[in-house]
Amino acid sequence: MSRAEPTGDAAMSGAEPTGGPGVVAQPAAGPAVGAEPAGGPVTVRALVARGRGAELRVERVRLPAPGPGEVRVTIRAAGVCHSDLSMVNGTLAATFPLVLGHEATGVVAEAGAGTRLPIGTPVVLNWAPACRACWWCRHDEPWLCAANTTPTVARGETEDGIPLHLTLGLGALAEAVVVPESAVVPIPAGLPAEQAALLGCAVLTGVGAVGNTARVAPGESVAVIGLGGVGLAVLAAARRAGATTILAVDVAEAKRELALAAGATDFLLSDDRLSKEVRARTEGRGVDHAFECVGRAATIRAAWRLTRRGGAVTVVGMGAKDDMVSLGALDIFHSARTLRSSVYGSSDPDREVPVLATELADGTLDLRVLVSGTIGLDEAATAFDRLARGEGARWVVTLD
Repeated sequence: MSRAEPTGDAAMSGAEPTGGPGVVAQPAAGPAVGAEPAGGPVTVRALVARGRGAELRVERVRLPAPGPGEVRVTIRAAGVCHSDLSMVNGTLAATFPLVLGHEATGVVAEAGAGTRLPIGTPVVLNWAPACRACWWCRHDEPWLCAANTTPTVARGETEDGIPLHLTLGLGALAEAVVVPESAVVPIPAGLPAEQAALLGCAVLTGVGAVGNTARVAPGESVAVIGLGGVGLAVLAAARRAGATTILAVDVAEAKRELALAAGATDFLLSDDRLSKEVRARTEGRGVDHAFECVGRAATIRAAWRLTRRGGAVTVVGMGAKDDMVSLGALDIFHSARTLRSSVYGSSDPDREVPVLATELADGTLDLRVLVSGTIGLDEAATAFDRLARGEGARWVVTLD
């Protein structure tokens, strides 16, 4: 997910290889978080990519003290999103060395001047904080904020003194982050960390794509292509919206059980019979809404073909710059379909994350189906290998 675009997962099996990053963990010995004097820089352990396709390593990195308007957050849990993989494999133009991760929850541990959140406040990270002053923010489109245009931001340094860059300005696969206070959203205490972490990307992206971008209505039909964390969140959101036909599509039969648990009424393999199978379940029309959660031209075209005349295709997946989509001019006119993208679920995290967090706290929202497993930071690189193979939904790194 570039900072100009929220990433859905390219979660179908057959996702592009990463060059085989494995984990090479540095020993945990050495300065711990907070070992330096209060108000000074801190040394933390983080998952670092030194270059495109490079082996991922857990390294000690140095973060500056929070400046005015900034906070240091001790990370409790962080999800591994396909956007992180896109940084490593070259789909997104990243600057290295790079701390990976942007989907996380934690606790405010230190605050700079002019901040409002008390120490100890539990928060979810927001990878696209709004400036509230640009044209898009003033027109109630903070997800398109002009301040969020680069996939990596320079901050801190490696242990050997090389300037460090952070994925989407966060670098959340680490023991701690130092970020603007606008990049954190307070949440209730006591939430399961492995689920709360997903509110900041997969869940907000999926829920927003259904409710804000596509505005799925009760009784409508939906197809979701690509069943990673975001695709599964779209399925769950479609069920909550009252869609009656919810078709989950993936190339991997192994995703069937996950899809049905998330809310799909049926699972379909992405093969030569897909369009026929979809029309057989929609009285020959095609679905009202198709959500593309892969980020490839081929699956965008597939979503177009699955959608009825006058229906809507919503692209949630983040794709490569040179992967071009071709549609016939007559088909565009005659079909009267709408094709649009959903950037960060067309959402305002400051407003919508607290709502989702409250639902998670009271049991209205259950995200357990999205969590394929939890691992430690030293095993984090293995989650990238699983992601590249299209295995599971979300793997979450826990640091408690």
